Amino acid sequence: MARDVASVARYLRAELLPGAVPGARPVNAVVPLDDFGPPVDPLHATLVVAEETALFGVAGDRRAALGEAVAVTSDDSPRLREAVRDAGITAIVGVPMPPSLLVPTLTSLLAVDQAAEARAITSAMRVLTLAARRSGITGVIAELAHRIDGWAVLLDRHGEVITTAGAGSLHIDDAIAVAVGRPVRVRHRALQVHPVGPGQDISAQLVTAPRNGSSGRARELSSQAAALLDLLMRTRDSSQLERLGRSMMFETVREGGEEATRLLRRWGVHERVLVGFALASRTSGVDVEHLLGLWLDELGAEHVFTSQRGIVQGVVREDHADQIAHRARAFASTLYLGLGRSAGTDALARSIDEARHACEAARTGGERVVRYEAIPTVSFVLGALDSDQTGRLARLLDPLRAAERPAELLDTLRVFLATNGAWSESAARLRIHRQTLTTRIRRIEDLIGLSLSDPDDRVAAWLALRASDD
Repeated sequence: MARDVASVARYLRAELLPGAVPGARPVNAVVPLDDFGPPVDPLHATLVVAEETALFGVAGDRRAALGEAVAVTSDDSPRLREAVRDAGITAIVGVPMPPSLLVPTLTSLLAVDQAAEARAITSAMRVLTLAARRSGITGVIAELAHRIDGWAVLLDRHGEVITTAGAGSLHIDDAIAVAVGRPVRVRHRALQVHPVGPGQDISAQLVTAPRNGSSGRARELSSQAAALLDLLMRTRDSSQLERLGRSMMFETVREGGEEATRLLRRWGVHERVLVGFALASRTSGVDVEHLLGLWLDELGAEHVFTSQRGIVQGVVREDHADQIAHRARAFASTLYLGLGRSAGTDALARSIDEARHACEAARTGGERVVRYEAIPTVSFVLGALDSDQTGRLARLLDPLRAAERPAELLDTLRVFLATNGAWSESAARLRIHRQTLTTRIRRIEDLIGLSLSDPDDRVAAWLALRASDD
């Protein structure tokens, strides 16, 4: 434990006279009066060793600075006591040893204490490193809060909460206010802000606060924890090439079939049934892709997702879908999450497309989480139809099934409707030229007698696809 002013007085078997410096403030330096001068570290106490006569001779800036330090002397007299009381100087008086031994004695005491602090920090960092290996970022934050006997909040570069430990809502508000520089009154005075990342490349901010006030050990440990968090976050920061590779792999997963199943197994996903999801933010200030990556790390899930036009689409286990939904509802900023119906790993395109529609429905309705089966325009309509009516609706697409290359036409229709009629995105997903897509859409319209530029006809076509799926 770091030496504070009161413990130094007890060690010297001397009396502590209260002043501007509290007895609980940690001590980090000792100097003779001749070497002392401003400025003074406001978070730590400096011990200034002097004789009584020399203290009376201090004036000007040095006298003002002495009021923020702690005077240590072997002398003790009524005149000295009155002088330090009037000046508001904290003093340790009546030390039972020769003045010439005070500086070396105190220097040796602090050196031993600082060595013990260094060993304690090294030991704590070993534990934090183990926590990083086992539980990632969440484990580091939880262990750090325990080690500093306080709380910790990790914010992204936009001031959004990534994870917390030991912090209540007021603590989180204070952390955000300090991190983003909001002009509000902060209730906790001992907040420490540590940038995660070097220089201008800051990816997050770590805000900590020990419960017993400012602590040198807590500050040093938090600083080293920030460096560890930077390493963890950068190992998950995909380069543009990695994103491109993941996007191409995801397209294989979307296409389905045995190849998709084999790829998922190589990706580390062995479940036979997955759920499609689509996640977006109301504001551009939230890095949705990075946030989702952190959530998946916490769940121990693989990163089977891709990002396009601000919407992150992917597939997860059913229980992980519930966990992501819980996080989306609780997140500080508004997120929109759409979840498709469960599907086999060889036929995930439908669930992924459903998730995107559900995400759009969440945006339109102002809901944070929407499941596809709960969308009224789909479930209510199909649920109100009997089997004969559902069959008639599905037969709307019979002309496509009877045409040449029916699977190609049905897939084109599904993708075009799933992207809300976005020509460029549909062509990219189908891996065809835009002119080829235009030709196919015109042919589909001629065969089924609907105009896909008309909202009502698009709804009818989508319901027919859904009826065929069911």
